[in-house]
Order: sequence, then structure tokens, then C-alpha cells
Amino acid sequence: MSASLTPRVVLVGPMGAGKTTVGRVLARRWGAELRDTDVDVETAAGKPVPEIFVDDGEEHFRALEKAAVAAALATHEGVLALGGGAVLDPDTQVLLKDHAVVFLKVGLADAVKRVGLGTGRPLLLGNVRSRVKQLLEERTPVYEAVATLVVDTDGRTAEQVADDIEEGLDR
Repeated sequence: MSASLTPRVVLVGPMGAGKTTVGRVLARRWGAELRDTDVDVETAAGKPVPEIFVDDGEEHFRALEKAAVAAALATHEGVLALGGGAVLDPDTQVLLKDHAVVFLKVGLADAVKRVGLGTGRPLLLGNVRSRVKQLLEERTPVYEAVATLVVDTDGRTAEQVADDIEEGLDR
């Protein structure tokens, strides 16, 4: 690991994969702090993610997100959950190479159930199911490419997923 401070684990995956929920379980187990880069972006912008998309556009959001991810990777020692699209940035992909990255894999049915109607999720406006399917198809290869461990979350509790992460990281 190149940084003196580095996250114990970085959780990536699409919306509905359970990054924040599983991150809370791991943070509690490890006595660590959970950091979510979407929260960092909201703090920096002074408004929620959906408002950033509407007021400033996706490009502005992605710039804030890229900066938040780089800062968190360099300074956070606990559990780090990245926004679903954060891994799309090539510079972020390079930064992730030095970290333990877990891709929380979720199928279409479970993802749709977990995100509901997509309220508060700007990329899900319109037909939620078809949009989630499209995002999964576009992003899964990128998640797999940056991951050091892939854990399936379908039909499983956050505790079961956390067990698999702990076991996989100990190998």
C-alpha cells in the first residue's frame, strides 16, 4: 500500500448492492469508522446528491466525487463505501489498485427491490428496472476489474456478506 493511511477495505458496487449497510456491519465489527464518499460530496456541495445533479449536472457531481474518493483513499483508515459510479473514472481506477477493494455483486431483481422506486437516485429517473439493468450491464465489468474480492449479495443478509468479506480478506 502506497499511502501511510489507507482504508481497511473499499466497498464498490451498484446502488442497491448494500455498500453502506455492509460497511456499517464491518465498521462495527472492526471498531472502525465508516466513510461514504456520497456523504463527503454532499458535505462539500452543501446539498444532497439529487440536487447536485439537477442544479449543477452530472459532470459537476463526478468532479466532486473524484476529489472526494481521492481524499478518502489517502486519509481514511476504516471502511470506505464509494458511490456506484465512482469507479468509472480512470484516475480513480488507478488509485484503487493499491487498496483492498470488494465488489458487492447484486443481481437485477435484488437491486430493484433494494432501491425501490429510485427516489433520491437521479440516475434512476424513468423506468427503474430497465435503468438498473443498463447500469449493471455497463458497470459490472469495471467493478470486476478494480476488485480484489467479489462477494455476491443476492438473498443474503449484511452479516453474511460481511462474513464472506472478512474470510476473503484474510486469505
